[in-house]
Amino acid sequence: MSEVNPTILLVEDNPSDADLVVRALKRSGVHATIARAHDGVEAVELLMSTVSSGGAASLPQLILLDCKLPKLTGVEVLERIRGDVRLRHLVVVMLTSSMEARDIADAYRAGVNSYVVKPVEFEAFFEAVGRVGHYWLGLNQRPPAA
Repeated sequence: MSEVNPTILLVEDNPSDADLVVRALKRSGVHATIARAHDGVEAVELLMSTVSSGGAASLPQLILLDCKLPKLTGVEVLERIRGDVRLRHLVVVMLTSSMEARDIADAYRAGVNSYVVKPVEFEAFFEAVGRVGHYWLGLNQRPPAA
């Protein structure tokens, strides 16, 4: 991994799915601090409070965002991220069970970096989540910090 101690913000309202993502990342050897938000509002508030307190260096290197969230949908969260100059550089991967064409199109229209449908099969799920973590935290080159 390119960061010494990268942070992943996991935005997932289903506790079982969130636990599986965390287990999959650890099992795949993705070494990162994982912050959690349980809904869209909590995710936006966490990001905004981080940049407002001057903690741009503390922003997550990767956001794993569910599409179907309470309070604010994943696309609405993404629109807020892309609409804020202090956040728009963040890597956002929609990690969701939704295969709806409209959800996929809306996510890309809003500026998602990647859209990954959660595999239903347990081993395939673990492999997919591990690949996402390794790619975005290890292989992908992000622009230098502003």
